[in-house]
Amino acid sequence: MVIETFNLTKQYAGQGGCRDVTITVAPGQVFGFLGPNGAGKSTLVKTLVGLLHPTSGKALVLGKSLGSRESRSKIGFLPEQFRYHEWLSGRELLAFHGQLYQMEPKEIRLRIPEVLEVVGLRGAEDKKVGSYSKGMQQRIGIACALMNKPRLIFLDEPTSALDPLGRREVRKIIQNLKEQGTTVFLNSHLLSEVEMVCDHVAIINKGKIVTSGMLNELLGKKLQVRLEVAGLTPALLEELSKLGTVKERQENILWIDVDSKEKLPLLTRRIIEGGGQLYALQSQQHSLEDLFIKIVEEER
Repeated sequence: MVIETFNLTKQYAGQGGCRDVTITVAPGQVFGFLGPNGAGKSTLVKTLVGLLHPTSGKALVLGKSLGSRESRSKIGFLPEQFRYHEWLSGRELLAFHGQLYQMEPKEIRLRIPEVLEVVGLRGAEDKKVGSYSKGMQQRIGIACALMNKPRLIFLDEPTSALDPLGRREVRKIIQNLKEQGTTVFLNSHLLSEVEMVCDHVAIINKGKIVTSGMLNELLGKKLQVRLEVAGLTPALLEELSKLGTVKERQENILWIDVDSKEKLPLLTRRIIEGGGQLYALQSQQHSLEDLFIKIVEEER
């Protein structure tokens, strides 16, 4: 495993932070780490990269103990609230980070064009970082985290301040990293972004992990169906409720949850046989946002 934690705890004066976190992250995964603001997400990330010392428990990162020089040399990290030297050019900033990684000058010179290509900043490397747009600054931050060819990269809220176009650009970078075999630990509260790129997710609330698993397994096969039906009698409504759980009704509009897509033709048949007129049927899988809200509200 790339990351293994065993009841890892980091608290501040005995409170806050994260508690008894036990997770595993496999090689090549895009692992989404989710939670409300203040849930302990950034605390865990900073502990895993060696910026904070755990209160108790233990963890292995790339098979080594937390903070070991060997593991940190193979880790990339983009903090949530980063701010780079605005007077440096993109090239100078990358060279500086290469020196921080103790890379050889020739290696730095060869690596800079490679990371610029990955993040889509070729041609902007000689412009001052202070002149970059928010999206470009986010991408140069990822480029800095990639200078040492990391096996594992931590991205802490990489799209929170970006517009839809900027978020799409970051998603492409994450997908490219996955294709290259790089493990990505994505810390975010933008659930739609996580749902588009992650294989595995864990949800933390009030410092503790409340659920973890493969995304497709957590979301399951249930569908939310919106029906527009004329002639929706009590008898017909009772028949439809046998196929799923009626969630809401507004005049001729009905929302019903079913456990599989095989129920969709049955819904249509029951409506027609029951004398109703079907004007629209729309179905969608329950989203990560639905799951997240359900879990957090249950915790409350």
